[in-house]
Amino acid sequence: MTSLLLVALLLQGPTLSATPARPLGTLREQAAVQQRWLQYRVDSVLPRLMRQNGVEMWIVAMREYNEDPVFWSLVSPTTMFARRRTIYVFTDRGSKGIERLALGGGSQGGVYEAYVARDTVDPTIGRRPELVGQGQWDLLAKLVRERNPKTIAVDISYTHAFSDGLSAGEWEQLSRALPPGYLQRVVRPDRLPLDYQALRAPGMLPVYRRMMEVVWAVIDTAFSNQVITPGKTTPDDVAWWMRQRVNDLGLGTWFHTDVDVQRRGQDLTGVDTVVIQRGDVLHCDFGITALGLNTDTQHMGYVLRDGESDAPEGLKRALLNSNRLQDLLLAEMRPGRSGNEVLAATLATMRAAGINGTIYTHPIGDRGHGAGPLIGLWDHQEGMPGRGDVPLLAGTWFSIELQATTPVPEWGNQPVRSAQEEDAELGTDGQMRWILRRQTTFHLVR
Repeated sequence: MTSLLLVALLLQGPTLSATPARPLGTLREQAAVQQRWLQYRVDSVLPRLMRQNGVEMWIVAMREYNEDPVFWSLVSPTTMFARRRTIYVFTDRGSKGIERLALGGGSQGGVYEAYVARDTVDPTIGRRPELVGQGQWDLLAKLVRERNPKTIAVDISYTHAFSDGLSAGEWEQLSRALPPGYLQRVVRPDRLPLDYQALRAPGMLPVYRRMMEVVWAVIDTAFSNQVITPGKTTPDDVAWWMRQRVNDLGLGTWFHTDVDVQRRGQDLTGVDTVVIQRGDVLHCDFGITALGLNTDTQHMGYVLRDGESDAPEGLKRALLNSNRLQDLLLAEMRPGRSGNEVLAATLATMRAAGINGTIYTHPIGDRGHGAGPLIGLWDHQEGMPGRGDVPLLAGTWFSIELQATTPVPEWGNQPVRSAQEEDAELGTDGQMRWILRRQTTFHLVR
């Protein structure tokens, strides 16, 4: 199946009950799609970011099993780790564009030119050996002298883990390898690796939407009588069923699924031996991984009591309050505003609306807790210096993660926490929108 046909299939998106064993295609089909995303990013995203950050050369150096976080956004899907030592060198050659050289690690399907000095070729075997040790640094020094960049970017950051991938050992060797006078040209532009990992390729969206359809279908089944028998099933039973279902579909998870319970008249916080009962409120935190992308979703469920056909009105009001908080947050998320600015503005409108809530929204994409601006943490509602000061960018995705706590009359005004998380995109038009949809009614266990 060609990558274009696969995208067409993903756009159609059948329900999970009708989903084939591989809802996102075979691994080979997925890899073809991922390769197209990589080509787009190095052709379109990387040159713009290097020039915006005033960078003439960007050196990304690492060793096997100690990869820079940006590594997986720079390589083909068939590359699982750096090969011994891998050094990628990006140089702005002006009208010739961005030169992409690989010192070790191969061409990644033609994305890079393998940079090899003649004296590194082993004539006895007719090919170059792996470049290791001092020879590779000598190659880098030769390249730097030839290109003579005014600025040399490296991935060292005190603020962002995504921009701090150059290990201490590699940095010490790199600084010694640079020709005399070039160490003074080294810069540390946090935003170059950060924004490169944050920005989404347009072709990712239909695939991600299909992933979210799978997520919704798994939760729909998990929070139903197909999985839950009141008085018998535990939250752990549900969580492991969800993880197993994802595994059976050939997909992965980036964190262990969490399922918890709220119950009238009881505080179950920290209680390990819970059995789901009728009248319980359920909550899950669930994310899947496929094609190098990650989802993050939190939904609410309710176990009907005998004679009930829907959740009590007070519980529905609690869910509505968290929906209202989602609306307030999305209205404040605009390109150019920092995460801290969005947080402060939303909390102000939340309080004016009489909602008791918390906002802890984060970027998502190449990782679950992705590169970009934080919009609060559950224990830092005052904002996060540095990580929250980054501006929002058009063409990025966010997990809209928050909670609203509401007294429920049917529970004797006991506070009930409605925690929701749904993935949304900040489009290239500057508008926030749900990538699939959001939960507005409880999943019901009958």
